Amino acid sequence: MFTGIIQAVGTITAWQNLGQDKRMTVSAPKLDFADMQKGDSIAVNGVCLTVIQFQQDKHTFMADVSVETLTHTSLKQLSQGSLVNLEKALTLSSRLGGHFVSGHVDGIAELVNKTQLSKCVKLDFNAPKTLVKYIAKKGSVCIDGVSLTVNQIQGQLFSLNIVPHTLEQTIIAEYQIGQVVNLEVDMIARYLEKLLLGRTLESAQPQATLSTELLQQHGFIQS
Repeated sequence: MFTGIIQAVGTITAWQNLGQDKRMTVSAPKLDFADMQKGDSIAVNGVCLTVIQFQQDKHTFMADVSVETLTHTSLKQLSQGSLVNLEKALTLSSRLGGHFVSGHVDGIAELVNKTQLSKCVKLDFNAPKTLVKYIAKKGSVCIDGVSLTVNQIQGQLFSLNIVPHTLEQTIIAEYQIGQVVNLEVDMIARYLEKLLLGRTLESAQPQATLSTELLQQHGFIQS
């Protein structure tokens, strides 16, 4: 489990082919490895990976990336020299500055517009049709491991305003039009859907989907 608050930006220094899988080596001089050990989890651009080896003196760690992960995330587009957002797994004593993030990417979003607004940057992303229903205005999303608040949503497009601190501490400032990013929607929305559809299935309505009518029926939206 993670918070979506990036702790350091790292650099991919090597990719090693392991059949269809790959092994990633990441250099992260600004990340404190003192409380980490082999087998710990770390989020790389929002993808939860397991550290298989790290070198304290070189501030470098290695993680295996399965073909499943490569297929469904943007990690497959990274190469030697690519910058990545990094966050160590949440502990019980950590501050929750963002929102609960699982590190299990739901899909890929594409940047379709980038606008400078004073010192902030407005980014417009196109989300997959299957994930739009989980994205709400003023709700949370995770983009490449960064916890962000949705400013607006229209159709499949959702907008984010990125403040200077986030631009300085993450790889978001490097984004260009056409950039694909890892998208994780708020897990609360997924659990809510499961809960409501579970109730509906018990009522012998197997074809039901999450809708405004269903939310009204269960008291989440006032008529």
